[in-house]
Amino acid sequence: MIIRPVDLSDSNAIAEIYNHYILNSVASFETEALSYEAMEKRIIEVSSNFPYYVCEIDGNIAGYCYAHPWKERAAYKYTLETTVYINPLHLHKGIGYNLMTTLIESCTKNGFHALIACITGNNKASIALHKKLGFKKVSHFEQVGYKHNQILDVVDYQLLLNAF
Repeated sequence: MIIRPVDLSDSNAIAEIYNHYILNSVASFETEALSYEAMEKRIIEVSSNFPYYVCEIDGNIAGYCYAHPWKERAAYKYTLETTVYINPLHLHKGIGYNLMTTLIESCTKNGFHALIACITGNNKASIALHKKLGFKKVSHFEQVGYKHNQILDVVDYQLLLNAF
């Protein structure tokens, strides 16, 4: 297992992983699959300013994570939102934990103060991962999403990093 910064050559594999979740789950609230070009554009936008990592196993991308601005207002500049997705063939192998540990270390080193994880309310695996990493539940929005004939809650988990 190798955790490394994202490279644009990872765009296709990342798009495949993400599109699986878009089309087959409620982990993402997007409803239309992304093209590889659209994913490449997103990777460039995020990775040029914020940490973005992939997990590589036997030359294949097994998962990825990144941090991006939580809100656009200047006062939120020390707070980032985190995202993590794992290839369904590689679940329950510690990939998410290793990716997120690397991301948290990078965000801490780069002076960010807080990380927010926005999670679908019934996503028990993601909630368990974030709790294991020390994130605390800070909000619960009821019935704010609708996908695959389900009305969905969203919960936010927060991890405080550097003190002000």
